[in-house]
Amino acid sequence: MPRLQQIGSDIWLGEGPVVDFYGFPYSTRMLVVRLGDDQLWVWSPIILDEELRTEVSALGGPAHLVSPNKLHHLFLKDWQAAWPEAKLWGLASVQSKRKDLKFAGTLSNMPPPDWAEEIDQTVFAGSPFMDECVFFHKASRTAIFADLIENFSEHFLNTDPGWTGWKRWVARIWHITEPFGMAPLEWRLSFLDRAKARKALDKVIGWNAGQVVMAHGRWIDRDGADFIRQSFRWLRRPTNPDSH
Repeated sequence: MPRLQQIGSDIWLGEGPVVDFYGFPYSTRMLVVRLGDDQLWVWSPIILDEELRTEVSALGGPAHLVSPNKLHHLFLKDWQAAWPEAKLWGLASVQSKRKDLKFAGTLSNMPPPDWAEEIDQTVFAGSPFMDECVFFHKASRTAIFADLIENFSEHFLNTDPGWTGWKRWVARIWHITEPFGMAPLEWRLSFLDRAKARKALDKVIGWNAGQVVMAHGRWIDRDGADFIRQSFRWLRRPTNPDSH
């Protein structure tokens, strides 16, 4: 089976191995987007082996390697070594963590000219511990999340040996499982300035996504906008009842 699965016009998904995150097994996933100039935009690169390198090269040359938050950096160095001409992009928090890497630019609420025509973006801020840049591939109507949405399936929790009983319990209580698809509880609680995060959410909802791809868990291939509203109900503004 090919390592890269095409999920829309000029966009491919790649599944990586499970990695350990503070004792919890996390699946990994990347996306590759072919831009209008036939250069590749690679989001959250997974572990690079020869098979994956061959498939990526068949699509074109990686021009941009994108780290969406400070947790998605493990394999950037290997990808930059394989394609040294590629530009490395990350939030300021990522760059502060990986001072050994040379970044070409800092992600912000506005996409750089390099991909602005094909991909939109916004930054979820408001937490002192974590921020994340969320993207939207316009041609395929795909919203792209790293950890702000985690949507582990019951099959994954029940078959991966690393998900012991109490860990499965934590995942379900935190609602990082389908059908909830939320951010981990400790991150949700850390958003002390929710106005900043809600501003980003308003932009994401305005994209009216058809698909939602996240780094961890089952991705959504239809009705993406509804799924995002459900996943972020912890952040959405409360509805005030009409007063009479």
